Parts: sequence; C-alpha cells; structure tokens
Amino acid sequence: MSYCAFGIRKFASLILYCLCLVCSYVHCVIGAVIERKRERDLFVSCGVDSRKPPAAATIFFGANDAAILGRTSERQHVPLEEFKENLRKIVLHLKECSPTILIVLITPPPVDEEGRNEYARSLYGEDARKLPERTNEAAGVYAKKCLELAEEMGIRSINLWSKLQETEGWQKKFLRDGLHLTPEGNAVVHQEVVRVFKEAWFSADEMPYDFPHHSVIDGKNPEKAFEQRCI
Repeated sequence: MSYCAFGIRKFASLILYCLCLVCSYVHCVIGAVIERKRERDLFVSCGVDSRKPPAAATIFFGANDAAILGRTSERQHVPLEEFKENLRKIVLHLKECSPTILIVLITPPPVDEEGRNEYARSLYGEDARKLPERTNEAAGVYAKKCLELAEEMGIRSINLWSKLQETEGWQKKFLRDGLHLTPEGNAVVHQEVVRVFKEAWFSADEMPYDFPHHSVIDGKNPEKAFEQRCI
C-alpha cells in the first residue's frame, strides 16, 4: 500500500483503526507504507523483519503498472508477465518470513477514462493529452493476472476491478479523478478486506487484547490488572 491508502476515510486507516482497538503492531501489521508506486519498485526495496513478521499483508498494485506504453505515463508501465512474477516474488518473500501469514491480493481498481481526460483538462487546459494514459480494459487485464496468481498460489484475493463496477455510476462515486479512490471507494476496499479477513478467521473480534478490558480494571488499584496481563 502506498501513503495514498492512509488518511481520513482511507481504507488502510479504517482497517488499522478496527484492528488497533484490540491489537498492537506486534500482533498485526497490514501491508507496507511506502511512497513507491509499482510492485517493481516495492520488490526492489522491500524488506520484512523476520524477527517480527506481520500476521497479515494486503498487496495492492496494478493501477500504475497498467499505464499504456507510448503515452504520457509510460514510465510507470510494467510488462504484464513481469508484473505477475514480481507479485509472486513478493508473496514468496512474505511467506519465507512468516509461513502462517495471511496474504490478500487486491486487483487494481477500474479506470474511468473520461474522468482521467477531465482531470487532465482541469490541469492543462488545451495542452492536455488527447489519448488516455490508462484504460479500463488494460486495468482489467492486470486484474485478471492478479486473480490468476492468487489461484495458482492458493491465497486469497479481492477482485476490486469488478466489485466497483457493480455499482451504477461507479465512475464518479468511487473515483475522484478517474483513477484514485474517493472516500466511498476506500470504504468498499475496507469492507472487502475486512470480509476476507473474517473469512480467514482474522478479525478484531477474534484477537486477544493487548491490555485489560476497562471492565476488569479496579479504579483504586489499576496496576493490578496490568500486572496480571503481563504475567
């Protein structure tokens, strides 16, 4: 996940809030906070401390990798098969650090091509590009590869590309500039991740508390409850 996944009403923040009610980062680390934009960049730079491996990870790439060659964002393009193999290497690396880790692959979201064009015109006016630098068709091809890999490796996945398009008017409801998620779009990702986590018996309700529940804390002697928790 990139830093764009965090913030008010962003899906990663929502997930972390739900889990942090009962657990610390030692018990659960969701994804990785990085400013890099493609899975190729993450594969080059990622590192997981195997002494404190994450309990779960979401892998959410493809929107930039699917940029069209020969157009304005081609520097972000990653060939389809390389995209798939890099995802495979990331999954294997995480499993090497923690064989029991829960991994969820999330496909890239759909692309609203007209929304991308409108956004470009709002920035550059008449100088805006004439052809979209991304297409929904290309995003769908990368989404398919993501799902294909998840099936091959026996890990869980979320078909966000299809899920968002099930809603009428998804273009404006879920995408703020034809590509990046709105708060409503982030809410869908959050709901889907929580659903998949729960299917894997990985949810806040099923996890132990790091600290005593307030109902067992004696207001006159609060230290006692914490001492018992640490024993």
